[in-house]
Parts: sequence; C-alpha cells; structure tokens
Amino acid sequence: MSAAPESLWLRAARRLLRNRMAAVSLVFIAFIGAACAFGPAALTHDYMVQDRILGPVAPSALHWLGTDTLGRDLLARLLQGGQISLQVGLIATAVSVLIGVIYGIVSAWHGGRIDSAMMHIVDVLYSLPFTLFVILLTVVFGQELHWIYLAIGTVSWLTMARIVRNQAQTLKTQPFVEAAVCLGQSPLRIMTRHLLPNLAGTIVIYATLTVPSVMMIEAFISFLGLGVKAPMTSWGLLIKEGADVMEEYPWLLIFPSLIFSTTLFALNFLGDGLRDALDPRAEKQS
Repeated sequence: MSAAPESLWLRAARRLLRNRMAAVSLVFIAFIGAACAFGPAALTHDYMVQDRILGPVAPSALHWLGTDTLGRDLLARLLQGGQISLQVGLIATAVSVLIGVIYGIVSAWHGGRIDSAMMHIVDVLYSLPFTLFVILLTVVFGQELHWIYLAIGTVSWLTMARIVRNQAQTLKTQPFVEAAVCLGQSPLRIMTRHLLPNLAGTIVIYATLTVPSVMMIEAFISFLGLGVKAPMTSWGLLIKEGADVMEEYPWLLIFPSLIFSTTLFALNFLGDGLRDALDPRAEKQS
C-alpha cells in the first residue's frame, strides 16, 4: 500500500526547517515572543516601579541589564516593550493584509476599467510619504495603541494589494476558475473558495515580510515621541530614551537596539525562508 501523499504545507515546513538561517530565526522569534508574553509576570521587578535613589546602574546580579535614569529595571522594560512592539507588528500587519487582500482580489476579479482605476489609486497613494501620514494620523486621533495599529496598518497594504492583484489575475484564467464560473458560482464564492486558498502561500510570505517594516515605522514614530505614551513603553521608545543618555549610560541604548535589530533580522530571514519553502520551483528541485 502506498503512503498517503504529504500536503503542500507539510512539504513546505520540511524545506523551511532545512534552511538553517530560517530555522534559527523561527526558534529565536518563538523565544522572544514567549519571553515578552510571559517574562514580565515572572520577573521580580515591575517595569513601572521607579527607584530614584538607586538611579541608573550598570548590569549587575540584581538587575541583569541594569536600570534606567529613573531606577526602573531595564530587562522588565525590554520585555514589556517587546509586547507592544510585537503586537503593533502583528496587528498592524493583519490590518494591512486584510485591506490589501480584499482590494487586490476585487481589482483582479473585475478587471477592465475598474481594475485600472483601483490600481491608479494605489499608484497615487504610493507617492505619498507614508511615515508622515502615520504621524498625522497619530497626532489627529491620539497616541492610543488601537489608533497606532490602525494608522500603520492603513498605510502598509499597498504592496500586498499589488501582489495579490497580480497573482489573482493569473489564477482567474486557470481552468478550475473558468469551470466554477460556468457552474454558476457567485463571484464571492469563487474568490473565497478558489482564489484565496491558492493565494495563501503568497499572502503568508509577504505578511511575514511586512511585520518588520511596520515595527520599524512604530519604532520611528516612538523615537519622535509620537508612539506609545508613558508609563507604557516599546522598543522604539526605549531606543529613544537610551539615545538621549548614550554617553553616560550606554547600556540603555545597546540592549534595546540589539534586541530590536536582531528581531528584525530574524523576521526577514524567516520571511526569505518561507518564500523559498513555498516556491513551487523549490519543490520540483527537491
């Protein structure tokens, strides 16, 4: 009896794990995510508790990464800041994916003048300064977390829309889609049951690559003082605070910058690994 064939996703997972950089990046991201999610509750120091008498101290046995200028434990603040930065990355990416996928697939399905008009709108929006638009939205609507998620997500969907539109245009001409049309299936059913499942790999790849870019936007606006508000913190805000006192207390800049840059590298390596693992040409070569 022949063995049951492996699914596409299982074969892709095997190829991903054979990519050493992608596999290491996946483990690192899982570790950082777990540490940020559960670490603050496990630590004896609270990220908001100040000790002005102690003040800033270098890393020691009591404070592994030292304390900031207000005597707050830097490790606790790094883990709490990671929660915010990773949440912004994931939620803003989800918003951008939702908008981009719907926009791109609708544009491809209708084609003709509607497609041309929708893509002209994307071209116009591409010409706008994204970061300035995010700053404007946070200034107008406030610096609450949900507004930051929405502001970043609403300017990060353009690339996703173009990619989905191009892929959906190709899929629309395939026999299985034409058969569904001949059977009288509704456009909504065809888009959700036939096009979206075949776009899943592309969406996953570019969603993974979108996370570090939106985290960079959040870090930039936090560096300008327009991100999360105290006493909350994020990696971008910690980098800003460390940059202000880098000459006197360099550890306040080194540790947040190191963890932030390493996480961004890991996300990019994972995205590249997913792209290779889900590439049909890789399957033929393996």
